[in-house]
Amino acid sequence: MHKSYLKRNKYNSKTSTYNGRNYHSKLEASYAMELDWRKKAGEIKEIIPQFKLSLDVNGIHIANYFVDFKVILIDGTIEFHEVKGFETDLWLIKWRLSKALYSENFVLIK
Repeated sequence: MHKSYLKRNKYNSKTSTYNGRNYHSKLEASYAMELDWRKKAGEIKEIIPQFKLSLDVNGIHIANYFVDFKVILIDGTIEFHEVKGFETDLWLIKWRLSKALYSENFVLIK
């Protein structure tokens, strides 16, 4: 098998590395770079990649959802940023459920 084939995920995006961390796609890695620049500019206090959200309804655990970035702005506002090149039905359900369960701002990057 060709090596470039092995480095692609099931959605055919190429894994990329930025600042010593592997990201699921070039788009996600370039967005991580953008967030770093915003942090250096003083807009962002903290960036947490692959932040786990527990999706629980009426005390029943439905699933976990790993949002691409939890971003804490200088004023303390929390945002969840998701970088998407390819949307699946399962992702859309988890995205909507996350937005319904959590009061933070959700930002979709395409």
